[in-house]
Amino acid sequence: QVQLVESGGGLVQAGGSLRLSCVASGRTFNFMGWFLQAPGKEREFVARIMWRGGTTAYADSVKGRFTISRDNAKNTGYLQMDSLNPEDTANYYCAASASWLVTTQRRGYEYWGQGTQVTVSS
Repeated sequence: QVQLVESGGGLVQAGGSLRLSCVASGRTFNFMGWFLQAPGKEREFVARIMWRGGTTAYADSVKGRFTISRDNAKNTGYLQMDSLNPEDTANYYCAASASWLVTTQRRGYEYWGQGTQVTVSS
């Protein structure tokens, strides 16, 4: 059974930092991504990392503030979020794919975690 389990969300003041973790189990993946979904809005891409090689991609809104990484030995992905602002408030989802069609589109990810809430106060 494939599982992605996120943790690390919470409440933080503007300008602060959080690190999200995503533990994967059940199979190997080609790439992992993070998405966010704010209330009443569509789920949108945040960052992606290749499981082998570590190549990354980011949404323009988080470039220079967020860093995606992974620990292959622990089968865990991370999203380090710095310089947070209230507009970053959302439920953050980890997603992964075994496909060789690398993408930042939601439909390209077969597996999803349950989400972790990030709230940034002003």
